[in-house]
This record gives sequence, structure tokens and C-alpha cells, in this order.
Amino acid sequence: MKVLVFGSLNIDHVYQVPHFLRPGETLPSAAYSRNAGGKGLNQAIALAKAGMDTAFAGAIGQDGLFLRQLLADSGVDTTRLQVLDKPTGHAIIQVEEAGGGNAILLYGGANRCIDREMAAASLAGLCPGDWVLLQNEISCGREILLLAKEQGLRVALNPSPASPELAAWPLEAVDLLLLNEVEGCDLTGSTQPRAILEGLRKRCPHTAVVLTLGAEGAYWQAAHGTCHHQPAIPVTAVDTTAAGDTFTGYFLTAWLRSGDAAHALRAAAHAAALAVTRPGAGASIPKAEEVAAFMQQHSEGCTAADQ
Repeated sequence: MKVLVFGSLNIDHVYQVPHFLRPGETLPSAAYSRNAGGKGLNQAIALAKAGMDTAFAGAIGQDGLFLRQLLADSGVDTTRLQVLDKPTGHAIIQVEEAGGGNAILLYGGANRCIDREMAAASLAGLCPGDWVLLQNEISCGREILLLAKEQGLRVALNPSPASPELAAWPLEAVDLLLLNEVEGCDLTGSTQPRAILEGLRKRCPHTAVVLTLGAEGAYWQAAHGTCHHQPAIPVTAVDTTAAGDTFTGYFLTAWLRSGDAAHALRAAAHAAALAVTRPGAGASIPKAEEVAAFMQQHSEGCTAADQ
């Protein structure tokens, strides 16, 4: 089984700030770094680090060749990644010094140059039962979803960032939907987790759902309605930029391998908790052995506290 991440690659320009910039304000930055990013790249690295057979499809410019090398070094198959005569997408990220919260401005660049022909070529060679993982940072996402389903592939969708275009996507055809409460609100009009899950069940009755809630943990809702809640793992956050992408990669890997959603939620929660204790996006994603050790450590700590 293979997972093809069809997604974005960005060059992240990260600024450490005392608070998010307000309209009309000029604010000095305490630190600056240039990092690899993009939800597609982050999720592909998370999948590969978790041990999944992972391939990547998307587009970069000549300025983004180091991103291709990073994916390859992480164990991701990059043969479907195209280099275009366009600038690579980039992000300007503000990270608050207290708490590690982030605000992100995106420029699509090559990510927005993907067309139907490129999509069809990238899906060629995949077998029925393989998975395609999509986000909403590239062009042609709806067409990629439809082409994948026509080819007998399974589709996981992280509809981030939320946008009005998602209303036209055939979400009922998605096999696994992974989203946060903001995206859930945009898709259902509800603000409470249980109401979001109920709204998604009505809209996508054959779709499994993972709803992440930050400090409140995450919910799993199976297509047949079984629900499970995973509490968040308490840590001191430094940078939350790649938390959701780390969660996505580790959940999908653990779920596809075991079929056990509760176990997959637990693994993903621990992986995301480790990621937020480190600066950066792709660089903060932990390896599988680190996550396993952290889960064991946390389990032993909980057992000791109960005695």
C-alpha cells in the first residue's frame, strides 16, 4: 500500500514576534529563519517518518530544489514532483514568543499551476487500494479527487486552508476527512464538536472523520457512526506550525496499518505534542522511534500517577 501526497511545498519565512502584527503597525522581529514548509511537504515527511511508503506529487520552481532534496532525504519518492518555470510557493509566518501560536500569509506560486493533465500523469501507476492525501493549498484539487476516485484509489482530505471553493468539492466521495474545528465550522455552520460531527455525517455519510480540537484533543467518527475522543497530550509549546500536519501523517499511517482508530489517535496526539515542542515546520516532525518512546514514557507517567 502506498500513500501519494498530492500537495504544496513552500519556502517558509518565519519571524519571532511579541504579538501578531496589527493593521498599520510596524513591529521588530526578535528572530528570523528560512525553512521548508507547505502542508503537503509536512504531511509527506510525517508519513515517511512514521514508516509509510510515501510518494509526492506537486510543483516547485528552481528556487525550491532544496525542498525536493529534503523530501528525498526523508524517504519520500519524488519522481512525480515537477519543476516549473515559476517561483516556488512561500509563506510568511509570525510566531508569537509566548505560547508559540502562529499567523500565516501564503503565496501560491508553483502550487497554483497544477492542471488536470499534470494531475492525471501524477496519478498514473497507482493501484486500486492505494491512497491519495490532499489538502487545499494547490490548484486542481477537486479534479484530483475525482480522478483518484475514477481510478479506484482511496482519498484522504485535509481541507486546509478552508475556502469557499470547497463547497463545490464532492466531499461525500472522500474516504477519510481530517480537519480542525475552524474548517469543520466552515463546512457545517456549527461551532460545537458534536454538532460538527453530526453535520459531517449527514453531508458525508460514508466518510470517516477526524476532528482535531487543539488543547481539547481530537475526535474520531467512523462512517457507521462509532465515535472516540483522544485527549491532548500536555506539553509546553514552542511552535505549533506543523502540529496538524504531524497529526495527519501519524494518524493515517497508524490507522492504515492497524485499523484501530483509537490507537491511531493516540499515536498522532503524541507525535503532534512532540512537534510543538520544537521550532520550525518539517524540521519539528519527530521520527517514529521518538514517538514510540514518548508514548511509553507518557504511559508510564500516567500509570505512576494513578497509583
